[in-house]
Amino acid sequence: MLKRSTSKSERPSLSPLEAECMALFWKRGPMTADAVREALPNPLRESTVRTLLRRITEKGYLTHEVDGRTYVYRAMDEPSAVAASGVRRLAQLLYRGSVGDLLVGLVDSREIDADELEALVTRIRAAQSPTAEDSES
Repeated sequence: MLKRSTSKSERPSLSPLEAECMALFWKRGPMTADAVREALPNPLRESTVRTLLRRITEKGYLTHEVDGRTYVYRAMDEPSAVAASGVRRLAQLLYRGSVGDLLVGLVDSREIDADELEALVTRIRAAQSPTAEDSES
């Protein structure tokens, strides 16, 4: 059995199949194991889906509630939070923790095109500018 991590940034990575499953939860919301099995493009056995959901839950990405005798699973976080955690891990691994250096590397390698870069600059400027609520304080 996997040990649950103490922080979201320490969660184990998702396998490709686990990530595909999480994409279903982010798109559709809470689901049962049967609903997940039916939604996956490649047919899996019921026991395989239940094992998959248990592992994702143990990794800290899903939680569940019991409705009668049925588990209803839901994502613990929005995809942006999971992505941010992955980016932080990658920056730690490759750039001594510098997300900025990671982004510069993506720009330098042309993984981010000019339009995406401009949109990113706009988002950064918007995040840095004080909001109306901040100026009222």
